[in-house]
Amino acid sequence: MSKKTLNKKISRPSWDEYFLSIAKLVAERSTCLRRQVGAVIVKDKRILTTGYNGAPSGLDHCDKTGCMREKLNIPSGERHELCRALHAEMNAMLQAAQYGISLRDSMIYCTNQPCIICAKMIINAGIRRVVVLSDYPDELAKKFLKEADIEVVVAENS
Repeated sequence: MSKKTLNKKISRPSWDEYFLSIAKLVAERSTCLRRQVGAVIVKDKRILTTGYNGAPSGLDHCDKTGCMREKLNIPSGERHELCRALHAEMNAMLQAAQYGISLRDSMIYCTNQPCIICAKMIINAGIRRVVVLSDYPDELAKKFLKEADIEVVVAENS
């Protein structure tokens, strides 16, 4: 190996940048017509599970059925029960449940801040850190995560 090769500086992303870039790629699988979201759950710098928002397994996705929330003119961040899809965070946590993977003391990387439903699931799953690329209009979720002493980091380049 030449001296020039040994002295070459390699630009590597931070761990947060690395896992957030994977979450963005996972989001590309989403079939949501309003917002494509991806999530990656990590422990000890290892990926445990991934998830994106979409209809339950075996059911038609919104790209085929249309968006019920759009039809009813429901604002973002409200009336989550009127959505055909599961959220990315939910799908990542459910994947862990299917394969018997504990999420205690793990981290979740999301393209968007979790909603209140996902925040409650994150708390009970034992996830200790949430890293997000962008905000979401759900102040109650932020309040619950703070109250549960879960670190929430909003990426600088969001």
